[in-house]
Amino acid sequence: MYVRIANADDAKYSELLCEWYEESARMRKTGIAKRNPVYLERKMRNGNAVIAFDDDDQVAGFSYIETYEEEKFVVNSGLIVRTDLRSSGIGKEIKHAVFKLSRTKFPNSKVFSITTSLAVMRMNTKLGYKPVTFSELTQSDEFWNGCKSCKNYHILMDNDRDRCICTGLVYDNLDDDYAKEARQQNNDDNKNE
Repeated sequence: MYVRIANADDAKYSELLCEWYEESARMRKTGIAKRNPVYLERKMRNGNAVIAFDDDDQVAGFSYIETYEEEKFVVNSGLIVRTDLRSSGIGKEIKHAVFKLSRTKFPNSKVFSITTSLAVMRMNTKLGYKPVTFSELTQSDEFWNGCKSCKNYHILMDNDRDRCICTGLVYDNLDDDYAKEARQQNNDDNKNE
């Protein structure tokens, strides 16, 4: 299995991935926001997603990033793994790859995630995320509007976007090795122009 940054050629998988999100929501019964294939395609074309493949070159998993508040925040979102590959370790590889993408592409941004998945919470914690109240996450209406398709959206709104079933987690070490490397690369690129 392998994980790489997604590109325009991967857009052909967007509808399949959306089906996986819906299936996962039904299986977990906890609520997962629906994704739009066009939205996922845009993430792939912009290099703001990672995709995984199994040994037979069949899609195995996916995750993407989005920025908010003029890149003050970057969310790691939409981690999905093909059902027969769950517990194989590919989810952890995807999580690490999307985290690295976030830190290198947006080194000055706080990284956050909201989830109901214990497995995702564990992976985030190992990467250095800390649980936080929703007040410490982006306050962007665009982000929170993405929750509208979740069956628990009413809970979020009943609590003035302050609490829900999801747990919020933030990584805010803006001076980690990924960020230092990205800043150095940006400095080197600027000197060479």
